[in-house]
Amino acid sequence: MTKMNEYFDTAMEAWSMMQKTEGDEGAEWAERFERYFYEFISELKFWWTELDEKPVTVEEVEELPIIQNFAQRIPGPVYITFITELEDIMDGFDTSRFD
Repeated sequence: MTKMNEYFDTAMEAWSMMQKTEGDEGAEWAERFERYFYEFISELKFWWTELDEKPVTVEEVEELPIIQNFAQRIPGPVYITFITELEDIMDGFDTSRFD
């Protein structure tokens, strides 16, 4: 759980810095955000596999305190990606990323 929180916090810090830049200035922050966001998702996936009782619907997942904690702090433009990733985790999809 600690890694998941660390990756999330680092991603959110990078998002914040990215918002303060213009044009190419934010490219490094954007890359950092993406890298740590998907590290966070990877840890979230591991957390999901360790749950004894898994929620059946996305709505039930969203009601979990840990998910609410992240959802309340995630920027609006990233929220849909977050929910999509949750759905993929629930459905057992293993998403590959190519850099």
